[in-house]
Amino acid sequence: MQKSALDLSQIKRAQFNVQRYSASGQKILPYSRRDYYKIWIISGEGHLHYANKTIHIDRPAIVFSNPLVPYSFESAGPWGTGYMCIFTDEFFKNGSRQDILQLPPFKVGQNTVFFPTESQLPHIHELYEKMLEEINSEYQHKYDILRNYVSLLIYEVLKMEPVTSSITQHDATTRIAGLFMDLLGRQFPIDTPERILKLRKPADYAFHLSIHVNHLNHAINAVTGKSTTTHITERIINEAEALLLNTDWSVADIAYCLGFAYPTYFNNFFKKNAGRTPLSLRK
Repeated sequence: MQKSALDLSQIKRAQFNVQRYSASGQKILPYSRRDYYKIWIISGEGHLHYANKTIHIDRPAIVFSNPLVPYSFESAGPWGTGYMCIFTDEFFKNGSRQDILQLPPFKVGQNTVFFPTESQLPHIHELYEKMLEEINSEYQHKYDILRNYVSLLIYEVLKMEPVTSSITQHDATTRIAGLFMDLLGRQFPIDTPERILKLRKPADYAFHLSIHVNHLNHAINAVTGKSTTTHITERIINEAEALLLNTDWSVADIAYCLGFAYPTYFNNFFKKNAGRTPLSLRK
């Protein structure tokens, strides 16, 4: 059935949003929505915390956030007015073959914080104001324009000075464990057969946390008493059981969306860890 113009508009609105914030309102968009990339302007002092490093922000900064790289922000002073936009991978790919993950600010391990100069900042503000004006318009092709504004914003920021220095947190065990558990939880639930589990191995999580896998394994075991692999396995088994009991998806579809190349691999994995076959759970 063909989607109506209203349906398409709602889908696009769910894939992109932009807003202005102030000291009296929302301060920053937290790392909360699992599928969203974010570009936001910090206009106050604070610390941006990743797994084992912290970036001190003491002047206006532009921050890029990847949905698979957890962070937290700690304010250290008064706030001014700022901007933020969020968008999904699907929104950015619509009408473009370019993969958002291939753009430098969104790559894991690359610079994600940039300091604009006093002359560059007004132009960035102007781009956000244009996005705000466009998203509130009734123009039929406004999301195509918004996509172009986001691309322009990214390439304008690439001209700026990236933040290359950070404070290494030597006692970050608890933070790493917390970020891992948060990142693990954000992979679920698997709500459509087309949604494929992206992170299945400890090395996958270590990569997105920008730490060595041995560092991750040590932190998880020290804090939880269980291995990283055990946590991942338990979560996949719980999700598999939920899908087997609450959907009519085939075992092959469930295997595929949980990251298994072949149903046989999934059957063996499930039987080893759940003590029964997937089909027996449905009887």
